[in-house]
Amino acid sequence: MRNSMPANAAVWALQLALAIYLAVFSALPMLRGDAYITETFDRIGFGDWFRHTTGIIELAGAVGLLIPILCGLATMGLVGVMIGAIITEFSVRSPSGAIVPAVLLLLFAFVAWYRWPQTRAFADRVRS
Repeated sequence: MRNSMPANAAVWALQLALAIYLAVFSALPMLRGDAYITETFDRIGFGDWFRHTTGIIELAGAVGLLIPILCGLATMGLVGVMIGAIITEFSVRSPSGAIVPAVLLLLFAFVAWYRWPQTRAFADRVRS
């Protein structure tokens, strides 16, 4: 199943959709300083530097989703970002706000699992 052309094409389509969503609806609003997001990060208490850092990480993750050799690593990093987002939603906003990051976490985890053979091969190349 993992090596079939239709499955691979479907996962690439998912990665493209996730990259677009992450860039357009998450990273760019953070970097622009949209009021809703700025208010959320102010409530966290870390200031604008944390909002900018998170936006840059998410934008880098979106780009990484589109690069074959990096997409597995990018999704593993994005799983970590979504864990942070879920914790933040529960502690700063409301549990219902954790739904979107939880769904994204599951999708990123699926892509990371699917791309694991390529990620492992990349790690082996880096080590040697």
